[in-house]
Amino acid sequence: MRSRYGTLQHDQLAVLVPELLLAGQLIDRSAMAWCISAFGREEMTRIAIEEWMAASPIYTRRMQRALQYEGDDVLTIFKGLQLDIGAPPQFMDFRYTVHDRWHGEFHLDHCGALMDVEPMGERYVRAMCHDIEDPTFDATAVATNPRAQVRPVHRPPRVPADRNPHCAWTVIIDEAHPPVTESEGCLRLQRSRAADVELGAIDPAQDGACDYTGPLRSDVDFAAFSHSALVRIADEVSLQMQLLNLGFVHAVHRRTGPEQAREICAKQLLGIAGIAAERLHRALRLPADADAALRVLSLHPLLNPAAYVTAEVTDSALHVDPGPAHEDGAWITLCGPDDPAPLQAVVRAVDPHLDVRVDGDASAWTARVVRNPAAAPEFDEVAVTRVSSGAGFTFQPRRSLPITPAR
Repeated sequence: MRSRYGTLQHDQLAVLVPELLLAGQLIDRSAMAWCISAFGREEMTRIAIEEWMAASPIYTRRMQRALQYEGDDVLTIFKGLQLDIGAPPQFMDFRYTVHDRWHGEFHLDHCGALMDVEPMGERYVRAMCHDIEDPTFDATAVATNPRAQVRPVHRPPRVPADRNPHCAWTVIIDEAHPPVTESEGCLRLQRSRAADVELGAIDPAQDGACDYTGPLRSDVDFAAFSHSALVRIADEVSLQMQLLNLGFVHAVHRRTGPEQAREICAKQLLGIAGIAAERLHRALRLPADADAALRVLSLHPLLNPAAYVTAEVTDSALHVDPGPAHEDGAWITLCGPDDPAPLQAVVRAVDPHLDVRVDGDASAWTARVVRNPAAAPEFDEVAVTRVSSGAGFTFQPRRSLPITPAR
């Protein structure tokens, strides 16, 4: 199955990949408001822990294999963070120091997630920066070395209130550390179709980097990768989002009945569908018409990677058939003739006059973009997600410098 991202030019892909990484971070901005409403703050925190611990070890190892930087040291952990939806570049501005293979540090010069949560008060800051970060950082590190420990030097709540960097952490790998094990959710998610879907191989003959085997870089220069490598990275990042969502789906279903669980998951999808589409449309500088709306649909994480979500986007319509994503109960199962809202959110991000007409059944359907005379109002779920500073975040040019161990 050819990647839908392969239709983009190299410079477009270099812009798209950080956008996809940021979209992955915003999934929780879309989801957690509805979890708080349904279950309260403490259960929202537990859901976030469960989803990230389930997904991150799986997708971290996938990216390591794809870009050939598998290892058991601190540099491998840091490279993984740079390509992780939990740490999108600049929005979560990780700065790294490497002392040797087994000792390193990072701090965040800017934490977009903190900027979103700080106005909500200290309890929410502690939930994110203490309760969620402690287990999920180690869960991410376990993909590289089960004896890695990520521990805070300082972290929010910030004292003084404008403290910078926002937080600082050490990463130490020591054989004396008790090994971290994968969570039950991770073991369960490993049996999903998403966990082992096969994506297109990177062509080593193309111009540009085909792997990340060299030194750790201060900032990843996506333009330095080959076209083929960027296509694979985009597919892997989309799969990260699919895996995180599956972790979220299971965590929600454990807490309530199928009807309420589907409602919460649908709200999460609706919010991220609109904001991600808006950012992709703007980043790729596409026109505001029906053809552009179909183009955005074809590139949206909802429909990617192509090897996972069985769909075809033509000049006139989107055609969806049953496939691996349907078997997993992924995002695409929340769309169809009876559930057009996520598709509407995507096309309305291009132009609020646009709409979709969907024909078929729950698993095989066709959506066509139509134009209405009146502009539709924004979905409440999209408006909730827009509260995040990530909705309007702007990436800036950065120099990519090698980071060498201090000793």
